[in-house]
Amino acid sequence: MAEFFKTNEGTVDRVVRVIVGLAILSLIFVGPKSLWGLLGLIPLLTGILGTCPAYSLLGMSACGRCATKQPPAPH
Repeated sequence: MAEFFKTNEGTVDRVVRVIVGLAILSLIFVGPKSLWGLLGLIPLLTGILGTCPAYSLLGMSACGRCATKQPPAPH
């Protein structure tokens, strides 16, 4: 289960998700004022937590630094 929740998003991916999530969430208060805006919680939470369940299921990672968890080579 810990493998499912490890960080697999890069910084840019996380920032974009938070911005998109907030924009969609704002539809509750402005614009059409629809509860469909609650769908913005998904990208918002995945951006804040730094993990995407879909990436985990597909074995993907947008975090280059996180994807290679190898110890540094000895000198």
